[in-house]
Amino acid sequence: MGKPVRVLIVDDSALIRQLLTTLLSADPGIEVVGTAADPYVARERIKALNPDVVTLDVEMPHMDGISFLRKIMALRPMPVIMISTLTKAGADVTLEALEIGAVDFIAKPSADAAHALPALAGELQAKVKAAARTRIAARAAMMPPKVKNVARLVRPNGRIVAIGASTGGVEALKTVLMNLPADCPPIVITQHMPPRFTAAFAQRLNRECPMSVKEAADGDVLAQGHVYIAPGSHHLQVVKSGTGYGCALNDGPPVTGHRPSVDVLFRSVARAIGRSGIGVILTGMGKDGADGLLELRKAGGQTIGQDEASSLIYGMPHVAFERGAVMRQCSLNQIADAILDACEGKPESRAPRPVAQAV
Repeated sequence: MGKPVRVLIVDDSALIRQLLTTLLSADPGIEVVGTAADPYVARERIKALNPDVVTLDVEMPHMDGISFLRKIMALRPMPVIMISTLTKAGADVTLEALEIGAVDFIAKPSADAAHALPALAGELQAKVKAAARTRIAARAAMMPPKVKNVARLVRPNGRIVAIGASTGGVEALKTVLMNLPADCPPIVITQHMPPRFTAAFAQRLNRECPMSVKEAADGDVLAQGHVYIAPGSHHLQVVKSGTGYGCALNDGPPVTGHRPSVDVLFRSVARAIGRSGIGVILTGMGKDGADGLLELRKAGGQTIGQDEASSLIYGMPHVAFERGAVMRQCSLNQIADAILDACEGKPESRAPRPVAQAV
């Protein structure tokens, strides 16, 4: 085993600081090196302790978490996990934090929710360890300003695009959509995110992106120039609907550990659309989406994966690539063009990588 991940906890609540310390310290691969009740104390402890990861409360006295996060990312970029309330206001602030540079977020625990603490501990420990492996400084230097690219006309040719993402997906998805034209093919997205957050995420993208973006509803008919995001509480599937295709939602059990699951989305596209489907797998930890993307490729669809250098977490796209599910691997800034190439059936949209058997 390597050295434990060193964590600094920043929260104005003594109870939450103690609870997070207890949950994280239960993992021998994590060491809580300190806590701070406000950003001013946190600033000094970051300098003195040099932690690998910081957990940061969204709401704090003297300086709010967003303002402090901006200072961290400007002066000393490092992995930060936001501790957020599961409210509409909490979702909006947390999404802003992810765009600024936070790696991930987790719902603020409550001391009276003892039955949920074991699951929360596992999620928090996994996210802290994943955050420690991210390349924050390199990512900040690599990402260019986002600009709308509407110059390229698109011929959907009956194509439907399915995109799956997890950790790092908020910024990655925005980058992809901002570089697609307003008349893009219908796009369905599964991003690992809890309820309330997906609605706020869709609204945020709708304000900034050239196409129309909404949280998917059961029975929505897929239309050109529209993007549909799976609700945080339901799996999203593409199904035949009259002469076209539509969205179907279900609250079945988690698949590959997630609801919504990327595997569920990709498999539905493979079975409903087959060779007219385009699958894209972006940054995220774990393996959700790898098997579904392989099924889509075997059904004749075209598949695209984000490369390691541009992924905040090269987990999901790595597993998909190793299993032979990815036909074309490229950097985040090239994925929009790769999608348009696939719509037009260009030869460069296909790579010679052989199909592997899922393991």
